[in-house]
Amino acid sequence: MIAGIHPLPAFRDNYIWALIGDDGESACVVDPGDPAPVREFLDAKRLKLSDILITHHHHDHTGGLQDLIARHRPRVFGPAGIGDIDQILGEGGRVTVFGVDFTVFAVPGHTLDHIAYYHDGSAHGIPLLFCGDTLFAAGCGRLFEGTPAQMLASLRKLMALPPQTAVHCTHEYTLANLAFAAAADPANTELRERTAAERNKRENGQPTLPSTIELELATNPFLRCGEPELAASAAGRLGRPALDETEVFTAIRQWKDEF
Repeated sequence: MIAGIHPLPAFRDNYIWALIGDDGESACVVDPGDPAPVREFLDAKRLKLSDILITHHHHDHTGGLQDLIARHRPRVFGPAGIGDIDQILGEGGRVTVFGVDFTVFAVPGHTLDHIAYYHDGSAHGIPLLFCGDTLFAAGCGRLFEGTPAQMLASLRKLMALPPQTAVHCTHEYTLANLAFAAAADPANTELRERTAAERNKRENGQPTLPSTIELELATNPFLRCGEPELAASAAGRLGRPALDETEVFTAIRQWKDEF
């Protein structure tokens, strides 16, 4: 079982997620772009690194692999095309960490190789999602390799998860994302309430993560492309009504890139 989940700040705004096993001796980390905070956490807690989960190939998610492998010899799981992976995973794959089963989703868009790890809550008590840079709190990743249609399909896959699913993404972008969401979805009262709550967390030195699928469905503009308010915002950018939700998403994502 998983005894605890901890966000380890890295670089300017990354989080490396550290899972502690209930044996009190082992840890698993997700997307260790920087080995230093992982080493510090392991030393402070006197833990052995048993597993590493990788979501995609970007260096700020993989840069610590060689250092941590040399020190701890963990099992490494991730998508194809990344060096040092022990087990390559794709859509429908499964991995077990501390007796907790995770199902793998292929979620291309940010990158073509991107995957996410999902546990249904049967062992941990609540469903868990580790989604890298696909879904952010109040946002989604930039499209570096995939198409808008691919990213929207990936987000829809995550939208279908149980509302209480804890969303562990890997960047503290929440306040900036909420500022854009307010521009794209200005009449959303839940969005205003969330902004106040998240700002209070940051002012007190707390992370805004994890989020939940329920909260994202209510306040994340990229999950609300079927709503009239977002369609109206997209039409304002396009100069005409959007043809479908993919075109709404495309217009909103391009707007965010310029925001």
